[in-house]
Amino acid sequence: MIRFFCILFLAFSLGGCATIYNPATARHELILIDTQSEIVLGRDIDQQIKKDFVFLRDYNMQARIDSIGKRVALASDRQDLNYKFSIIKDDEFNAFAVPGGFIYVNSGLINAANDDELACVLAHEIGHIAARHSVKRLQANLGYQLLMGIALGKSGSQAISQAAGITYNVVALGFNRQDEFLADKLAVKYSSAAGYNPYGMVTFFKKLEENKKPGLELVFLSSHPPVKDRIEQVEKEIALIR
Repeated sequence: MIRFFCILFLAFSLGGCATIYNPATARHELILIDTQSEIVLGRDIDQQIKKDFVFLRDYNMQARIDSIGKRVALASDRQDLNYKFSIIKDDEFNAFAVPGGFIYVNSGLINAANDDELACVLAHEIGHIAARHSVKRLQANLGYQLLMGIALGKSGSQAISQAAGITYNVVALGFNRQDEFLADKLAVKYSSAAGYNPYGMVTFFKKLEENKKPGLELVFLSSHPPVKDRIEQVEKEIALIR
């Protein structure tokens, strides 16, 4: 608690520039890791991910995910990032995002999803990035010196790599229920604004349930609210925009 207030005091002593209004969450939030530092972190994590997974080089599939993803990204609340979409060669239905605008989708999911469903999945991941969910969890898990080094722009490559490793683990564990409900809400908002049918989120959830294997924990479902609750919430959000 003392460490938190020290961080809070230092943030405000810097002129309050770390407190921003986040349209994705509709709240003023204390963000100590600025966009440029977030992008550097994301690039480092991306390098780690490329060592851990096999990536698919398929022109048509990449063109499809880029086209849909960039269209959805343009409708999002966060325009200070250049979103990058990568395809992991894996038949399981899965997708995840890391700070800095890096989004990863399994080839199995892309092949099984129609354009509306894929748009909703990408919108969900973009929602996590827009709401800065990973960044805020990283701030909560970093040590004081490392966090202040990044916040003040004095962190070296070793500090960034250390922070990236922590962030990678945070993403692998999944987000909490509140973050997932918000990402689903933003998925409805962004996919609809981009011209896609937000009901694709509902049909995708049903596909997830049908294809989930016993004992398999997907990032898209781990630590998440029950699918039934998520479907109900998404349907309520869709009703509000129609």
